[in-house]
Parts: sequence; C-alpha cells; structure tokens
Amino acid sequence: MLAGLSIRDVVLIERLDLAFGAGLTALTGETGAGKSILLDSLGLALGGRAEAGMVRSGQPQASVAASFAPPAGHPAFDILREQGIEPEEDLVLRRVVQADGRSRAFVNDQPVGVALLRRLGATLVEVQGQHDQVGLADPATHAGLLDAFGALERRRAATAEAWAAWRAATKRLAEARETIAAAQREEEWLRHAVAELADLKPEEGEDESLAAERQRLQQGERRAEAIAAAIAELTPRDRRAATPARALREAARALERLPPPNEDAQPALAALAAAQDALAEAESALSRLLSEGGPDPRRLEQVEERLFALRAAARKHSVAVTDLPSLAADLRARLEALDAGAGRVAALERDEEAGRRAYLAAGAALSEARREAAARLEKAVARELPPLKLDRARLSIDIAAKEEGGWGPDGQDRVTFLVSTNPGQAPGQLAKIASGGELSRLMLALKVVLARGSPVPTLVFDEVDSGIGGATAAAVGERLARVAERLQVLVVTHSPQVAARGAAHLRVAKQVRGGRAETRVEALPEAERREEIARMLAGEKVTDAARAAAESLMQDAR
Repeated sequence: MLAGLSIRDVVLIERLDLAFGAGLTALTGETGAGKSILLDSLGLALGGRAEAGMVRSGQPQASVAASFAPPAGHPAFDILREQGIEPEEDLVLRRVVQADGRSRAFVNDQPVGVALLRRLGATLVEVQGQHDQVGLADPATHAGLLDAFGALERRRAATAEAWAAWRAATKRLAEARETIAAAQREEEWLRHAVAELADLKPEEGEDESLAAERQRLQQGERRAEAIAAAIAELTPRDRRAATPARALREAARALERLPPPNEDAQPALAALAAAQDALAEAESALSRLLSEGGPDPRRLEQVEERLFALRAAARKHSVAVTDLPSLAADLRARLEALDAGAGRVAALERDEEAGRRAYLAAGAALSEARREAAARLEKAVARELPPLKLDRARLSIDIAAKEEGGWGPDGQDRVTFLVSTNPGQAPGQLAKIASGGELSRLMLALKVVLARGSPVPTLVFDEVDSGIGGATAAAVGERLARVAERLQVLVVTHSPQVAARGAAHLRVAKQVRGGRAETRVEALPEAERREEIARMLAGEKVTDAARAAAESLMQDAR
C-alpha cells in the first residue's frame, strides 16, 4: 500500500510530508484548495507526464517521492528483479522535475527510466477520476480481473502450461526443418566431405603422434647417413681408389722386402698389423650398426604422407588437425539427419499437433469457465448499480475469440467490459459511454465486486461523488468502505456522507503566507473531523444542527 508521500516545491506546495494507513482515507477541502495538486504529485511519482509548470515559482526544481510497502510476492518485485534491481522491504518511487521541464526518475535512489517508473506505478496504484481512468478502463486488464473474480487461477495456469509446451514443440519442429533445409542446400558437398573424411579416418591425437614419429625417423635417417659415410670412407665404391686397409697392407709388404737383418723393422710391422686388425674391427662394427639400427625409409615416407594428408584436410575445412575427428562425426550426424530427416520431422509434427490440441482444449475449458464467471459478475455488478443512481446502467462482458495470432498464455479470448447507461443504448467501452461521474461510480461498483482479486493494493477515487447527494452519496461512501476492507482507498470528496466513512481524514486548505499562496494538508483528529464534515454540510457558517448531523453521519459510519 501507499505508506507516504513527500512533496517539495510542486505548484502551491512548498514542503509536505504525508503518511497513509490502511482502509479508507478521505481528502476534503474547498474547490481550488489544491486537492488536484496532490493527485498530480502522486501521478508524477508514478511515472506521469512532467511539465515545467509543476515547479513552484522561483524554485529550480520540484520533487515527489512516494513510498510503498507492497505485500510479499507483489508483481513490482518481479519487475525490479527483471531490471537487475534487488528488491527491498520498502519501495520508493521518486521523480525530480527541473524548471525547464526535464525530469529524472529513481527507484530506491537508483536512477531509472520513466517507463520503468510507470510500469511499477501501474502495479501499485489505480486511479479512478473524473477525466482520467486507468486500470479498469484498460481492456488489457479485463481478462485477468474476470479470472480473479471467477477463481480461475488453476485453469489459467493450465492454459499457460499448455501454451508453453506447444510453443516449445513448435520451436523444435522449426529448428528441425531449418536443419534439414540447410543440409539439403549443401547435400552434394556434405556427402563428398563425409566420404572423404571416412577414407581419411582421422583419429584423436594422431597429429601429435605422427609428428613425434616423423622426428624420430628423421633423426634415425641422419644417423644412418653418418654411419654410411664413415663406411664409405673406409671402403669406397671405386675399387681403384686407395683405401686405408690397402695402404696398410702395401706398407707392410714394403717393409717385409727389407734385406736382412731387419729386426729393427719388426716393431713397425707389428704396429701395421695391429692397425689392420683395428681397421677391420671398425669396419665390422660400422656395418653392424648400419644393419641393426637403420631406419625404414618407407615408414618415414608413409608417416609424412599421412601427416600431410591430415593437414591438407584441416586446411580445406578451416579447422585444426585435432578437430578433424569431431568434424567427421558432425558431418556424419548432419548427413544422417538429412537421411532420417523426414521421419524426425514427421514425429515432431505429431508432437506439435498434439501440443496444439492440448492448448486448444485448455483454452476452451478456460473460455467456458470465463463465460460462466462473466454471467455471475454481470449479476453481481447489477446489484450494486441502483443504489449508486445507475439503475438504468448495465454491464455486459464480451468474450470474443481472438485470431490465432493473438493467442497466448492467457488463452484465446478477448475479454472486454462493456456498459450501456440508458435503455436501448448499445453497449460500448467503459471510457467512451459513461460521463465522468457515471464512469467513476461504475468503476466503484466494479471495484466493490472485484476487490478480492485486485492485484493493485491502492485505489484512488477523484470526486466519485460528483453530481450526487443524499442516499446516493451515502451508498457511494458505504461501497468505498467495503472496498477499503480489502484494499487501501484514497478518495477526494465533497460529500459529507463519503467523508464520514473514512478511517482517516485529510483536509486540504490554501492559505497566503508572505504574500504567496500555499497549499497545506493536515490530518484531522476526531473533533476536527466532525467540524469539517459539519462545514461540508452547512457551508461557510457551521451551525449546531450541522454539527449534530455530522455526528450522526460519523456514528452511522461506525
């Protein structure tokens, strides 16, 4: 509910802080005292239009802050979370208007857009006035109000659930069709790519293992080349070329031809013989190394061919070599989806059709329940109209089927509250048929019946008693009090019968101070309430009879 309203420098109000409680609060005062300024200030905090003329003369800016204490689970909290604002126990909507007409909006002192302020305000306060009605006059709210009156929450929830399931099935079907269509557009390429990768058979981690093996084989090849070169130095292929072994043999033979005595040549001959043995051993060792440790030239060629083929495929498909196995699997899946697409789409089409039938059935049950609830609501409102001097008025609720494009989680109906105020008059929309006073009283009659299911905790009625008096005004006051048993109600009134029903009474007055007019508001205690109601009854001169009548009205209200 609305807990407080703080106004600074708005038109005739310099500084005003008001506190509000539950139940019915009456605002009274003479015409021109500034009651409309209060409502305009509240409207500004709720996201209404800002104008430079709202700033008090001579001041740089005006500001209004409305504080609320919404009940747990109120829709305003969901709106705040949607905007990334952490809800607090109290909710303060504030608006600042500069002298040039520009404005800023705040929620719990966080800057926000005016549109968000307006969304929040619509969930917190509903205004029914002489010239501007919001809430009941908006056809967009009628289905929800009718469902709340008829206690159709379970049917509405079932319809919303069926709608979500149908939409999900429709989405899956559309995605499957798009996947198949995309696959069909590239079918020839897809089949070629799948066949190519199937022949290649890339494996996980194959690139790294092949690169490591290639490096090992290349190192082995260089080792073999070095051994072969060493052997070639010892045993050249050209038989005519001199070799170390031949040179050693020729040297030994030459020494052996020395004439005796040649004992001094024996050490040299022994050394040459040892050298020949060592050289033979070296040749044997090199041959053994070459035969035992040499790489397989064919294997290196195979590794390189495989590695190059993998890298070429990766470049062709613009992926890393490591991604080739997953690419092959993905392309196979797409091709399989294409091949099995017709069957999958047929199954999804059956699911989608089943979802549609379920939604239609849930919506039809909701529509039927709405028609039953509408008949009860029309009768309930009809009982409230005669005491409000609207005995010729009739409320009718039109439930029309929407085109399929307009279906949604709330069903397939367009619910509209229509009214006729005179016999023979065709029913029309509330805001277009009734006059200002009639419309306010019609709204009151509806609110009396719909108060139980209203999601908006605070109602404001601006001169709902305009043009009536006596028993009709008393009936208005009695109904406002009934609504106030469930909702917070603020009523701007000139009727003593209405004011007497208030649980709280605020008097709005204008006074001149320092040569400037100023609007002031004061909460009236019991004795002053009686005096104010007597003034409303008697006019400028309050008589004892008026005071007695005021006391009687207040006693009756209790």
